[in-house]
Amino acid sequence: MKQVWILNHYAKDPGGVGGTRHFHLAEHLQAYGWQASIIAASVDHASGQQRLAAHEAQRLEILQGVPFLWIQTPAYSGNGGGRVRNMLAYTWAVLRRRTTAELPRPDVVIGSSVHPFAAVAGALLARRYRVPFIFEVRDLWPQTLVDMGRLSENSPLTWVLRKLECWLYRRAARTIVLLPGAWEYIVPLGVAREHIVWIPNGVDLSLFAQIDPPWVSGGDGFTLMYFGSHGQANGLDNVLQAMALVERMPDAPLVRLRLIGDGPLKPALQELARTLGLHGVQFEAPVPKRQIPILAAQADAFVIGVLDLPGLYRFGISMNKLFDYLAAARPIVIASNAANNPVADAQAGLTVAPGNPEVLAEAIVRIASVPLVERQRMGHAGRTYVERHHSFEQLARRLSETLDDVCAE
Repeated sequence: MKQVWILNHYAKDPGGVGGTRHFHLAEHLQAYGWQASIIAASVDHASGQQRLAAHEAQRLEILQGVPFLWIQTPAYSGNGGGRVRNMLAYTWAVLRRRTTAELPRPDVVIGSSVHPFAAVAGALLARRYRVPFIFEVRDLWPQTLVDMGRLSENSPLTWVLRKLECWLYRRAARTIVLLPGAWEYIVPLGVAREHIVWIPNGVDLSLFAQIDPPWVSGGDGFTLMYFGSHGQANGLDNVLQAMALVERMPDAPLVRLRLIGDGPLKPALQELARTLGLHGVQFEAPVPKRQIPILAAQADAFVIGVLDLPGLYRFGISMNKLFDYLAAARPIVIASNAANNPVADAQAGLTVAPGNPEVLAEAIVRIASVPLVERQRMGHAGRTYVERHHSFEQLARRLSETLDDVCAE
């Protein structure tokens, strides 16, 4: 069996909270003759949990048949200097020969860029072993930070990151992108269009037992649900403002909003809910991935917000939670003007403009007023869409073909 190393600083084990993209891809790659080993940092970004004891430099675990190599990194909180030190510690540690001594020699190395330093380490490891390097671009750094206002276009750090991303693109035998339009950003940087492979996020359909008919609320109202990160990119302040408008509408149905997850803006969002006097909003703790289908079965519909950043989202979106929502066979209200829209493509719900609480409130009332049979149709349409386009089995096949191609070359 051929071997691929996947460097993902923030990779999640199957029992963790958050996206498990690489675990599920690794699971299904075995059917195509590839064993994937995932190399990740010991500190969980969302919770701050340290997976390793102080005396452990690394630990190799086999989780449901998938090797995870956890690398000792320092604890941190927030997005300041501590997080940067954690990134650099991971990068430095993974390049030490003894760190990866327990892993079989790779045939391909994938460096995944939640931050670019993990991808740099992947490129250097691929050169060490004289094997192909694949650059997986999950966030367009530094463009994402520039468009979100975290970096200035003219700052020295932006200049350095742009040089670094160009180096990675040119080192890579292939570039895997999660956004369908990312090639429009990458090709002008000197990358051949045929070397860019779109492999979006997906869903483990085996976790989601389709429920027919959809769960129906009792006397406590229509349940609207969100689960995922509570951060700047998630547009939850817009959702809360919309809920305030819904609660003030005299003829609106009773709607409850359950927000399940965590993130840096959660305390501020809780304070905003108190300021707005919201009665039907409930903040809940994050749950492991395997528990999401149980919670999803308690929803009448889901809501998802995307920031009004046309410069960034002109390349598209590929959010883990969106495919979980579709797999759960529930209608979705999405506030987005991104280049792609799986909800509209699947005919699985309602789409409104981002950053506009009034139109989002109207859509929430509309979805809560839709007859059950129509909500069932929307839910089934969403489920069918992800079965056809976003199952991890299909995505792993596409990845295996890419791995085979670069090895053949």
